[in-house]
Amino acid sequence: MECHAVCEHMIYQHCLPRGGAHATPEHLKLMADCAQICRVAADFMVRGSAHHALTCGICANLCAACADDCERIGDMDECVRACRTCAEECREMVEAHAAAR
Repeated sequence: MECHAVCEHMIYQHCLPRGGAHATPEHLKLMADCAQICRVAADFMVRGSAHHALTCGICANLCAACADDCERIGDMDECVRACRTCAEECREMVEAHAAAR
């Protein structure tokens, strides 16, 4: 949920006010996608869904893409850190799930 909160905060409190490369539709959509999949993955895990590894895999991919884009744009260190951490944690959950099978 931390990555969800950070991405949402950065969209509205950093990127939109800053404008330019920070506020391009492609960047904002990627950040919104990242925030949303983080929330969905967390919901699947909380309820113990048998499909949580699927959402965690997608979450890892989107978080990594978001981190890369935020790093490319610059001045978004908080978002880069949150997204990279979430991507790694999601990858670990997918691997743990696969190992348990």
